[in-house]
Amino acid sequence: MQVQAGDGVRLRFALWPEGAKGRVLILPGRTEYCEKYGRVARDLLARGYGAVTLDWRGQGLSERLTPDTRAGHVKSFRDFQKDLQALLEALDELGEARPKVMIAHSMGGCIGLRALLRGLRVRAVAFSAPMWGIRMRPHALPAAWGLSTAARLMRISHRYVPGSGPDMWLRNQLFEGNLLTSDPDTYAWLVSHLEAEPDLGLGGPTLGWLNAALREVMALSLAPSPAVPVHVGLGTDEAVVSTRAIRRRMARWPNGTLVEYPGARHEIMMERPELRNAFLDAATALFDRTAG
Repeated sequence: MQVQAGDGVRLRFALWPEGAKGRVLILPGRTEYCEKYGRVARDLLARGYGAVTLDWRGQGLSERLTPDTRAGHVKSFRDFQKDLQALLEALDELGEARPKVMIAHSMGGCIGLRALLRGLRVRAVAFSAPMWGIRMRPHALPAAWGLSTAARLMRISHRYVPGSGPDMWLRNQLFEGNLLTSDPDTYAWLVSHLEAEPDLGLGGPTLGWLNAALREVMALSLAPSPAVPVHVGLGTDEAVVSTRAIRRRMARWPNGTLVEYPGARHEIMMERPELRNAFLDAATALFDRTAG
């Protein structure tokens, strides 16, 4: 299905059947797309929940934002709030109830936290490796700030972050050594998506995306934790987002629980069945407890 954001950007979303317990709002991460959550939607339905998700602007089959359609770009993370609002309004127009619970992964966790602070009404949230900080060496952070800020001021934010480019990492990276999942079956399944539909793929982030992300995670780090019950899942082999930022946030989230999943990498919902099921069981148990 398609919808248009308030600023005219065309977006794509997917709506699975509503379960007996309602529907989960899934906020995906950078480079992701609706089909990637097909198995998650199936697993949620087995637990009584339907699902809805979207392709963020600039990725999946939503409208790309630069002439180079492989570039992962956004001007401001606040633009993603326009996408989320458009999705919720589309549900209203379809006569579908707005989801009362949410699962957010990686970049979606950053967007989801901002949405909660802006007043998004959900009764409980599960975060998977939320991007509340970007993992990089301490000495690299000042350079990332300086280079990405200079690119914004010089109006060359559309250029790739040094070391990245238009290649779709997932298609070029062998399973061994990948940062996403320790499950070879799921990894092969994800690669098959891009082989079947290359337009789903995305290359590296632009300097504009990097600067927008750095500004947003810094702003969020200064914000209070919302009064919403939350479960956060973090893999012990996490190597994409900042684990330090997650632990700091959860140390001051009164209604929050942080669980570290042994051997899990960045994408817990794309992990081995025992890890994936453990996270979804914890998430839906929280959703069930807060129902009323």
